[in-house]
Amino acid sequence: QVQLAETGGGLVQAGGSLKLSCTASGRTISTLAMGWFRQAPGLERELVAAISLNGATTYYPDSVKGRFTISRDNAKNTVYLQMNSLKPEDTAVYYCAARMTVYTSMTYRTGNAYTYWGQGTQVTVSS
Repeated sequence: QVQLAETGGGLVQAGGSLKLSCTASGRTISTLAMGWFRQAPGLERELVAAISLNGATTYYPDSVKGRFTISRDNAKNTVYLQMNSLKPEDTAVYYCAARMTVYTSMTYRTGNAYTYWGQGTQVTVSS
């Protein structure tokens, strides 16, 4: 069983930055593809970033491309989401997700593809 714990959320002004961390326990993330999702009130959960098992492949939707960066440090069993140039529409609860895979360069882009989820961390961007 894998447990995921997100930290780093908070309140920031528009144009500011935040860095989220997701630390895994129960299994090394070197066997896991990882993703970050968000869900705002009344809206569906959406993927904001995904990273392959080997870190060589990343994916971002157009809404965050060029502003968000996902990275992983397998030695620390942690995945990060650096968020720059934040906008009020980025306000949401951000969730870390993981799944086991044998495909080293594949990213997974739908919530159903992930097995393990964190509890989420609130990000609020004020205008």
